[in-house]
Amino acid sequence: MLDRFSAQAKLYAHYRISYPPELYAWLLPRVPGRARAWDCATGNGQVAAALAGHFGRVAATDISAAQLAEAPALPNVDYQISPAESTPFSDASFDLITVAQAVHWLEPEAFIEEARRVLRPGGVLAEWGYDLPTISTELDPLLRKFNDDTMGPYWDAHRHHIHERYARLLFPFAQVETLELAYERQLSAEWFLNYLRTWSSVVKYQQQHGHNPVDALAPELTRLWGPVEQTITFPIFGRLGVRE
Repeated sequence: MLDRFSAQAKLYAHYRISYPPELYAWLLPRVPGRARAWDCATGNGQVAAALAGHFGRVAATDISAAQLAEAPALPNVDYQISPAESTPFSDASFDLITVAQAVHWLEPEAFIEEARRVLRPGGVLAEWGYDLPTISTELDPLLRKFNDDTMGPYWDAHRHHIHERYARLLFPFAQVETLELAYERQLSAEWFLNYLRTWSSVVKYQQQHGHNPVDALAPELTRLWGPVEQTITFPIFGRLGVRE
């Protein structure tokens, strides 16, 4: 797994969406134990912090020290640098493994092997993500053009797994369930532009060209957005399965 998010770690901590209560209401009743959870590719610890209120201990790993430095300090959350595919954890250690907006960056076969090794029998692996949001009939074409045309050459090849809702990613687990949510947020143009600046494609573009492509988008997006907050809808999708 390549580190695609250290450069924008501080922006990421402030301008990436948290996940709605409905997601955890779907997930948590399906997990039989509450001793230990592992939040894989935790980033700045959003999911780890949410799990901390439900599990005795939470292990939270990432390959980015800069991202982990932005994570909240909590007494029952243990942050550490580790690749997803090879961890220091003992066999059958966890009741739950979560991977939020990151499984498409992992080496799929190696990660699945590691997840099966460290999950307890009956434990749950849950993976979820979100695709390009929708805003309005005026703003959606502008955002789509920026995503597809301007950023298209700078997205990682694995990004297509998001659009496919992970359908082609390995998932050899039992009792598989899926989730689709429309998550609405009221956001300002400034917030949304900073969210775009967290994209890995934007960072890659800036590294290659020496300027941020969001700056060129900002005047037209701000004009169409107007001075008030707009309702942004993020399509969240997920799947979970049980280790037999």
